[in-house]
Amino acid sequence: MGDPDFLNGLGGEVLLLKRHLEMLDAIQMHQPAGIIRLSELLGIPRHKVRYSLRMLEKEGYIVATADGAVVSDKYSKSKDALHRQLEDIIFRLETIKKEHFE
Repeated sequence: MGDPDFLNGLGGEVLLLKRHLEMLDAIQMHQPAGIIRLSELLGIPRHKVRYSLRMLEKEGYIVATADGAVVSDKYSKSKDALHRQLEDIIFRLETIKKEHFE
């Protein structure tokens, strides 16, 4: 029996979130960082790096420069808020798990 279809999308979103956060950390440590360098550092295909960079720039967490991406002030200022959001999501998932599977 396979995985329930309605959870597949959530799993993909979690993996995408993980990739975005890994990319932000790598950019912060190696800025400015371009697509090729991030791909090599993280072992992620270039097309996925390009997509993540586009999304992170759209959300204002990075800024594109001629030399590569750099983290923005928004990312630096919102790390605590991002952490709280993740903790809240984990709590909600744990609650669902307990209510339905334990």
